Amino acid sequence: MVLSDIKEKVVSLGMDWKSYPYEFSGLDDQLARIEAKKQKLDALRPLPAAVVENLKQSLSIEWTYNSNSIEGNTLTLQETKMVIEEGFTIKGKSLREHFEAVNHHDAIDFVESLVKSDYRLCAKDILEVHRLVLQRIEKDYAGRLRQHGVRISGANFIPPNALKVHDYLEELVDWMNEPGLSIHRLVQISLFHHRFVWIHPFLDGNGRTVRLIFNLLFMKEGYPPAIILRNDRKKYYDALNKANTGDYSKLVLLILQALERSIDIYLSSFTNTYDDYQSITDIVSEPDVEYSQEYVSLLARTGKIDAFKEGRNWLTSKKAIEDYRSNRKRKR
Repeated sequence: MVLSDIKEKVVSLGMDWKSYPYEFSGLDDQLARIEAKKQKLDALRPLPAAVVENLKQSLSIEWTYNSNSIEGNTLTLQETKMVIEEGFTIKGKSLREHFEAVNHHDAIDFVESLVKSDYRLCAKDILEVHRLVLQRIEKDYAGRLRQHGVRISGANFIPPNALKVHDYLEELVDWMNEPGLSIHRLVQISLFHHRFVWIHPFLDGNGRTVRLIFNLLFMKEGYPPAIILRNDRKKYYDALNKANTGDYSKLVLLILQALERSIDIYLSSFTNTYDDYQSITDIVSEPDVEYSQEYVSLLARTGKIDAFKEGRNWLTSKKAIEDYRSNRKRKR
């Protein structure tokens, strides 16, 4: 793509971004499945405080590890936990990597302090989250909108002129607070994620900041945070680049899968059903499962069955496959 084409795409996305398609096959079923799981979780409230606190701490470390790792931080999950909870210094790791872990954890604490059902997103809170993300590593830029142009390595677009950043960000915040929109709220939050990255309001720390802010929006709606896994880094960047061309579908799917994974973790912890989920390899080896491993993996990757990732492996259940089979028969 030549520079003139890139500039034309920037102008187009700047004007028409709300109208680009986000639908994919199975979107409605996945949204319904996520909402049904949330209702099950809500029905269990009040949840045991000790179990909730344990889950929050565990997911907070996982969230910090994955978000920083996507940006190139080389601390392992266990090392991230040691830095945050014990204050350890990890041999062979840079001081910046240590600070990135502590900064992100501080930012999570701030985000969680904002979570209320009547919360309204504002630019001031976005700037504060960004300040916390960069507080010990880039003090000159922390909490400040960029004043210069930027280019993103590996991206298929150039972020808009710095003089337009303030207005674009205000427009995005207003859209997120606008009542009565026809778009599903979970989809809207997913689109917010891309629009924020496209605006690229800061010189550094945009990815970590948006993954904090979009989870503030999910948690405001009563959902746990959606954690985009480091193992999905390439898929994530490919989805963002696809969105840069005006197609949000891959990004919406990826984010909804991350959200559903977190709900599954919460729900299975309180209902003791985690053991119902098995690796796809194990499930398809059972004689009463008629589908191949490749087919079930495809169903999992495309959000058509109840499934989530642990590391590089997809986990699902026999019930999820049976539900899919039953729904197919009804539709025929």
